[in-house]
Amino acid sequence: MKIIVLGAGVVGVTSAWYLADAGHEVSVLDRRAEPGLETSFANGGQIAASHAEPWATPAVIPKLLRWLGREDAPLLFRPRADWAQWSWGLRFLRECMPGRFEQHSRALAGLAAYSLDSLRALRSRTGIRYDELARGILHFTTGERDFEALVRHTEAMRALGVERQVKTAAECLSIEPALAYSEDRIVGGAYAPDDESGDAYRFTRELAALAARQGVTFRHGVAVEALESAGEFVSAVRAQDGERFAADAYVVALGSYSPLLLRPLGIRIPVYPLKGYSITLPLGPAEAAAAPSVSLTDEAFKLVISRLGERLRIAGTAELAGYDVAVNEVRCAAILHRVRRLFPQLGAANVVENWAGLRPATPNNVPLVGRVGLRNLYLNTGHGTLGWTLACGSGRVLADLVAGRRPDVDFDFLA
Repeated sequence: MKIIVLGAGVVGVTSAWYLADAGHEVSVLDRRAEPGLETSFANGGQIAASHAEPWATPAVIPKLLRWLGREDAPLLFRPRADWAQWSWGLRFLRECMPGRFEQHSRALAGLAAYSLDSLRALRSRTGIRYDELARGILHFTTGERDFEALVRHTEAMRALGVERQVKTAAECLSIEPALAYSEDRIVGGAYAPDDESGDAYRFTRELAALAARQGVTFRHGVAVEALESAGEFVSAVRAQDGERFAADAYVVALGSYSPLLLRPLGIRIPVYPLKGYSITLPLGPAEAAAAPSVSLTDEAFKLVISRLGERLRIAGTAELAGYDVAVNEVRCAAILHRVRRLFPQLGAANVVENWAGLRPATPNNVPLVGRVGLRNLYLNTGHGTLGWTLACGSGRVLADLVAGRRPDVDFDFLA
């Protein structure tokens, strides 16, 4: 078939790769000048197959109350006259009900493990490089209560089939010696040795180049305005300049902008942008020797820290603020302050870039993959903070669904 993929982020590009690998004629349309310049550009870098779980839990509700009014809060709600925002927020609270977290965690864990296997197979097959590190992910705590909660949570996730290892403070420092210099005492942690990290932006660019050599056409600078329909089918994509693109099937992988394109067709999906922040530190010779080389998650501040070659990426926080992508310097400064406390030996490193991007989140963190609404319209969106983790698995199962095959992973795919 002739297939058009809308969006050239990590999810759109992996979709195009697996569709082309299945023998389809694939074109990718994107408004930016090259692949990966939206949410994939400067994320936290973690491929967290063992930590693919919803934010919505019963335990998060009291935290939300404590975070109200705090500009540096890990999750910040900026009220707007926007029904989509309030509807998403109410659905998020509903997903915090007991039992729902376990259900969604089990589904996400299966897709995440499948996605990591798919990424490794792709890496072995193509030799693609993206500052990857296969050294696991260490969640660490700097408070006794956080450690006790982490231990309980680790045990609960084991019951769902997710393997993590509780570690003492000494074991955490053995896994990542750079934490020994932290101004806040490390209490303990949980380690997932099979998880990985890497630069999602570099991966997206490299895979797009490989896909182009396999015949995928990339059209950049195309701002999609609408999907045109005829009966039960999408008939064309219309760009803002009036140009129209026709195919046999269409894949919407536009991240946070997906619901805006679908709404005129009467298709409403529970995806809302969660604004996230990151800072990137360059590592000179001295800093490179002192910087962490294992990907980390700071439980107290909900920050992820990943070594990407000669750079250190620190990302986190979430803001419900509509489609605003302006960088809030206060929130970036809070991230930098925390990193300085954890790794004071990096004091000479300077921030090269403060960044903000929109994560396309569903209230339960479960992405929307499959056919929706019309007979030739497919979605691959709503991955939230797990886009990099789930990208290869989502792209691979999308190709199966387009072909009418049952995917090799048990998941509640659309239609």
